[in-house]
Amino acid sequence: MIEGFAVVERIPVQWGDMDALGHVNNARFFTWFETARIAYFREIGFRADRADRIGPILAHTACDFLAPVEYPGEVLAGARVSRLGGKSFTHEYVVARADAPDRPVATGAGVVVLYDYEAEAAVAIPDDLRARITALDGVS
Repeated sequence: MIEGFAVVERIPVQWGDMDALGHVNNARFFTWFETARIAYFREIGFRADRADRIGPILAHTACDFLAPVEYPGEVLAGARVSRLGGKSFTHEYVVARADAPDRPVATGAGVVVLYDYEAEAAVAIPDDLRARITALDGVS
């Protein structure tokens, strides 16, 4: 699919994704990043909801828009970890049209902090989670 990304989601472009200028609104790209991020969490067995005391919280996100996307169509959204810190990790994102997966229409990043929702504080990434991320993306 998208080279170098172990987690890639196929997402249909909806008519309502477009803005008055006739292309997908820039805010939708962040939703596509989120879709890839949640798929990544599922892949490593990490719950993204608050059912557990410890979970992810998005501290930062950014996007570089490279080309417009229009309805109808499908996009591929990929996520991978590029940096693994003590309490946080950085995701890289890519979005490409499904019919041209080698030509990104957007790239981005997000810093995810491991957060203790009860204590309201960042916590260290547990060794087992670190090992699953390393196994999937080769970062350490």
